Amino acid sequence: MENFFLKLSIMLVPALMAITCHEVSHGYVADKFGDNTARYMGRLTLNPLKHLDIFGTLMVFIIGIGWAKPVPVNFNNLRHPKRDMIWVGAAGPVTNFILASLSAAALRGLGAATERVADAGPLQVFVEPVALMLAFSIYINLLLAIFNLIPVPPLDGGRVAVGLLPYRLATAYARVERYGMLIIIALIFLPDVLHIPSIFQYVISPVLSVGIHLLAGPQSHLVFTVTRFLMH
Repeated sequence: MENFFLKLSIMLVPALMAITCHEVSHGYVADKFGDNTARYMGRLTLNPLKHLDIFGTLMVFIIGIGWAKPVPVNFNNLRHPKRDMIWVGAAGPVTNFILASLSAAALRGLGAATERVADAGPLQVFVEPVALMLAFSIYINLLLAIFNLIPVPPLDGGRVAVGLLPYRLATAYARVERYGMLIIIALIFLPDVLHIPSIFQYVISPVLSVGIHLLAGPQSHLVFTVTRFLMH
């Protein structure tokens, strides 16, 4: 039980921020391109309670990735629906990449600052929790960005793909969305059941590992240590 609360204290703030900012960015960009649905429904807010999906949040703590209630976007209201869909879809992953980069910069700065202090012992009580949360923030934001770029509607990568494809192919591919969640669930859970290679093992994990090394640099070992502890 003590371990659970320790993990919760590290994961809660970065996870809520990552998921909330991801969703708000979709609504904000849609609003700029002509669709005010999210604004009208009060979803252009950083208050996580407005975006919270209980099951999706629990999944962060169980499998390491989760989701919020999607911000409503009426693509027909966009000034150029097909083109603007690309920007609305890309907004979420781009926001997560930015948050991961800011967290990495802060973690690097924190590491450099504590190294310069002759006796950092008294500071550890403040520095350590912040460092752990920044490390998890890098992980969860990169994971959300990479996962959401999988080109399967309703994931953001699917929206971008629909926007980029020629009209006929885009119309046909958009129909995949009705089966999209089943496909995503299959991608996550079926490999374990069938004992076959998973998209996480051979695609997402290697890309995630490279991203962590590039962003966190000397602090990447802390990110991997923290995520191994939190995910087990």
